[in-house]
Amino acid sequence: MAEFPIPVSVLTGFLGAGKTTLLNRLLKDPALTDTAVIINEFGDVAIDHLLVEQSSDGVIQLSDGCLCCTVRGELVDTLADLVDRLQTGKIARLKRVVIETTGLADPAPVLQSIMGHPALVQAFRLDGVIAMVDAVNGEATLDAHVEAVKQVAVADRIVVAKTDLVTEAQALERLRARLRKINPGAPLLDVSAAGVAGLLDCGLYDPKTKTADVRKWLGAEAEHAAHHHAGHGHDHDQRVRSFTLVHDRPVPYASIEMFLDLLRSAHGEKLLRMKGIIELAESPERPLVVHGVQKLLHPPARLPAWPDEVRGTRLVLITLDMPEDYVRRLFAAFTNQPQVDTADRAAMENNPLAIAGR
Repeated sequence: MAEFPIPVSVLTGFLGAGKTTLLNRLLKDPALTDTAVIINEFGDVAIDHLLVEQSSDGVIQLSDGCLCCTVRGELVDTLADLVDRLQTGKIARLKRVVIETTGLADPAPVLQSIMGHPALVQAFRLDGVIAMVDAVNGEATLDAHVEAVKQVAVADRIVVAKTDLVTEAQALERLRARLRKINPGAPLLDVSAAGVAGLLDCGLYDPKTKTADVRKWLGAEAEHAAHHHAGHGHDHDQRVRSFTLVHDRPVPYASIEMFLDLLRSAHGEKLLRMKGIIELAESPERPLVVHGVQKLLHPPARLPAWPDEVRGTRLVLITLDMPEDYVRRLFAAFTNQPQVDTADRAAMENNPLAIAGR
């Protein structure tokens, strides 16, 4: 049987980054027993499917195309079918699902498929995103393809592969420094040290202890209330920003709801990922957890108690071409900290367009 919600891990990375090699190694670990693997294919021959050393019962191969477009509906159907097979006894146990995306995929629609379906959100929870980067071609790929930058930006874990093929140590360190700038909150791992324990179970909830690890989930940058620009000299990198919104007092639910609605309606397509924990004025002892991808907001969850001593609101935003100043002024208005010549919360509630920047 399965204990719902079942954790789902998304393995992404550009073409040739080594996703299938890593997946083959992970599948040999006893910790991944009773794991369903969904492999996306691109092209006429399902080469990746042939390389994955797992029985056909455990591997679900999607049809031609990429998860971000033509087979998105099929992904939903596949996940729903897994639940049906569990409930009817066709599958005895299911502890985890791993989705390997095609190298050309923007991972955001994959995350939306998991988070946005009203039935699936009851059966599955997003555990995390693992992005793989090829150490040999990584810099050139990031330069040429904004999809590769987005894959790194939304990741909870970043794995660098083929480091043994890099002859120049300085080149490898430049790549690692660049990845840290794009996504300062995600641990950076070498593929040789990347195991099940370090890659999976990186979500908010610890499935073993049933407790929450907010710091691990939000990322290191939330602890310092920092904001990061992704780099200098790289066109795609400069478009990505990671920043944290912090407020140290309780916030009315209506205010945070309107803030999130306005943010998603104004710049939802530019919001690659958002994670946060909020202290509500109505019930400050039970924090609200929010998680969003672009315009889609996962149904908010309430924790039974605060997982650490830090109260208030911490929202981590990973964005692409989003005006940070607009977001900060909008957040300040709804937390009753309006800046000079900026509307306060009451004015915003009466006129949502009071702050320019849409």
